[in-house]
Amino acid sequence: MVLNNVVFFTFWWVLLARVPDIRGWQLRDMQLLFGITATSYGLVVAFAGGVRELGRFIDEGALDTLLTQPKPTLLYAAGLHSRASGFGDVASGACFIIASGYVGWANAPVVGLAVAAGAVTFLGAGILFFSLPFWLSRSETVSRQAWELILTFALYPEPLFGGAMRLLLFTLLPAGIVSYLPVDMVRHPSVAGVLMTLAAAAMYLALAVWTFKRGLTRYASGSRFVVFG
Repeated sequence: MVLNNVVFFTFWWVLLARVPDIRGWQLRDMQLLFGITATSYGLVVAFAGGVRELGRFIDEGALDTLLTQPKPTLLYAAGLHSRASGFGDVASGACFIIASGYVGWANAPVVGLAVAAGAVTFLGAGILFFSLPFWLSRSETVSRQAWELILTFALYPEPLFGGAMRLLLFTLLPAGIVSYLPVDMVRHPSVAGVLMTLAAAAMYLALAVWTFKRGLTRYASGSRFVVFG
């Protein structure tokens, strides 16, 4: 995964070597953007990879077994799986953040909060999208594509988008909360920026958890007797 991320970023190295500035974004800004996005995504798939399986659990009735666990159902489901590729994303993302030159001892806590905000939003989006099968059966593929679209848009500079597309990226596909706001709070640190970013991430996660709980009220048992472990 580290190699994959480096190869992907080669496009930006080549492009920004020829065009040093894209609407105010330089190579170091892209390194920061890519670093925060990769680290945030990696943390989610490494420690809460089960969120990607929620749609399948719902469609196949596998939530039956999870509902009998002593832990909160959503927490247990999210922590049920871990993907090793996530650690590669975290490692490469951290390297990109350091290479950007934006991180230092003084602002390290801000960078940490930026990554946390991105991870919380990624997690919230996963819960929200993969809860769709509560209402639409066999929609796991759509949910997975929507979640991956966030990652796609989050890896491009914010100034490239405007109008209705910009509104979409700060609401339904929250690439703006995943990467644009966290990057801005590192590039232009301020108390207001930090609070706004953290509040947006927290609200998105709260909406996702509420949606999952509402979905549970519609869940029809699949009479499953599978034991997870």
